[in-house]
Amino acid sequence: MSRPSPKATRLPRVHTLSNGVRVVCDPIDGLETLALSVVAGRGARFEDEARSGWSHLLEHMVFKGAGARSARDIVEVIEAQGGQLNAATGYERTSFQVRALKGGLDLGSAVIADLVLRPTMDAGDLAREIHVVGQEIAEAADTPDDIVFEMAQAAAYAGQPLGRPILGTDASIAPATPGALADWRANIYAPDALIVTAAGAVDEDELLALVERDFGGASGQGPAVPTPPVFEGGAQSAVKALEQANLVFLLPAVGVRDEAYFALRLYAEILGGGMASRLFQEAREKRGLAYAVDAYSETYADAGLLGVFAGCAAKDAAELARVAAAEIQGMAAGVEAAELSRAKAQLKASMFMSRESPLARAEQAAGQVLLFGETLRPADLAGQIDAVTAADLEALGATMLAPGRCAVSVLGPRAALKAADAFRQALFG
Repeated sequence: MSRPSPKATRLPRVHTLSNGVRVVCDPIDGLETLALSVVAGRGARFEDEARSGWSHLLEHMVFKGAGARSARDIVEVIEAQGGQLNAATGYERTSFQVRALKGGLDLGSAVIADLVLRPTMDAGDLAREIHVVGQEIAEAADTPDDIVFEMAQAAAYAGQPLGRPILGTDASIAPATPGALADWRANIYAPDALIVTAAGAVDEDELLALVERDFGGASGQGPAVPTPPVFEGGAQSAVKALEQANLVFLLPAVGVRDEAYFALRLYAEILGGGMASRLFQEAREKRGLAYAVDAYSETYADAGLLGVFAGCAAKDAAELARVAAAEIQGMAAGVEAAELSRAKAQLKASMFMSRESPLARAEQAAGQVLLFGETLRPADLAGQIDAVTAADLEALGATMLAPGRCAVSVLGPRAALKAADAFRQALFG
């Protein structure tokens, strides 16, 4: 059997510029495209209540003009070379991404550097963009399966940054001025939290030279790391004239850095990750209580959530809540070898399949460097998944249930509101 070449197995290295910007290059043989990701390891979690939504507003504003380019120039120059430009704001990171043909690294780096370091911040553009984001906030409020998750998040982390919507509110974004937003940009896009990653048809020496050219002059220091969040729990319910009730149930879990992280991922997979999951089989196939029901894990650097989402008829909401609680308790009591094996296969398949996308690889590398200071070998991660035992899942279940707190959100007809108490009573008596 032939051995893989060192090049094929080499872990992408992390290079650090003198100002703290970190760089990772992940070449993939045989591709004619590349992905470039510039990630700032700060987002909505770093905001105080008065500036809630400013990170997302800033992400919008940098596209209104940056460097010598107008809003139209920014997108046209990328698209003229066959590329695509995008961005996203989360609680703990803000990401700017370019997908391009081979040879598009130079332009992609220059454009994103302008967005991150040299946005124009015109007052007229800001007034218009505040209005646009206000429409985005209104759209989310009109979308049941958006608002019900925001309600659950607010119940889980009441009064804390993780409990506020990433979009902010009309009241919190309205006071933003070009100067204040420029100061906020200098904080959350400071070089100590910037990671530049590229994957696909890329060359490491070229990438390092371009990042030094485009980001080497960045300066400044960002805000302090936020304090760990506290899971408060509680319920948020709202009556709305909908055909279905929308339900979210949350329990406190572990963060990405916790040794039980993969146990949490597997717990969610077995509970409600697919058609063979416990929730799907019990709530949908056996009882016919819901068309959509699934479980998921939401993780941050130092905290996490186990969640269940379902859409059902209002008259079935309380019963569905009791079924969800029973399945969570059942998981804590034990799992079968076959379902644990299936969950491991699904999780590993998802990880390896995503690595076939250059953008996913670039984003994964950035996230790993932000959290661990290095890139991680996929085979090692697969080994950690395989090492999780049924006893680990039982211990995690006991840990999540031990505080005796849950967060529940219910949105829909009045008859569905009893689901919140039904879930809590079924779990904790």
